[in-house]
Amino acid sequence: MKKPDYTSLQFAPPKVAMSKTLDKLYQKAYFMSLFTIFYNVIEGVVSMFLGYENETLTLFGFGVDSFIEVISGIGIAVMISRIRQSPASAKSEFEIRALKVTGTAFYLLSVGLLAGIVVNLANQHKPEATFWGIIISLISIAVMIWLMNSKKSIGKELHSDPIVADANCTKVCVYMSVVLLISSMIYELTGFAYADAIGAAGLIWFSVSEGKEAFEKAKGKSCSCYCEHESK
Repeated sequence: MKKPDYTSLQFAPPKVAMSKTLDKLYQKAYFMSLFTIFYNVIEGVVSMFLGYENETLTLFGFGVDSFIEVISGIGIAVMISRIRQSPASAKSEFEIRALKVTGTAFYLLSVGLLAGIVVNLANQHKPEATFWGIIISLISIAVMIWLMNSKKSIGKELHSDPIVADANCTKVCVYMSVVLLISSMIYELTGFAYADAIGAAGLIWFSVSEGKEAFEKAKGKSCSCYCEHESK
């Protein structure tokens, strides 16, 4: 009796290889979320310190925003860990709480920046220097664009709407960095007295938008960032 030839059966190896590939992609996505957290911690500390030292409201507010992004980043890391284990699972209580804390923090930042603008205008205060605002914003723009493209690429490979949406949310960080860059350059080149106040106003606009979106996502009303598309 002729023995069956099992060498032609290649079903098992591809399945194992596919599993390892998916696991590797999810690990990479998780690493990206952790990198985002640690980068924002460093950026926040440096920006707040230099913003305080140079009396630059926009740079200081940018640093506070970085710490808010840390809270959001922790929620995203938990999200990636969850969908890695169960892609169809709903947002956890921790993720919802993180969204609410993030939203509240953005609103508080907006109020603080607005108060700072009023005080600075009333006292006709000018920053001592905005050089570091230019440097930090340029670094931030480069890092955030890289993060955005990397997350989007991984999300597409995984066919994961939440990860792709998270990548799209990184655009807001790029926009904030651009606001800091423009306001810092205007003041550095022209000495225009209200450049810092205008830059801070730009951060307020984005902060209010981000705060509102965070609360909407917590209620399940928005899927433009790190929440899943509901099953159809």
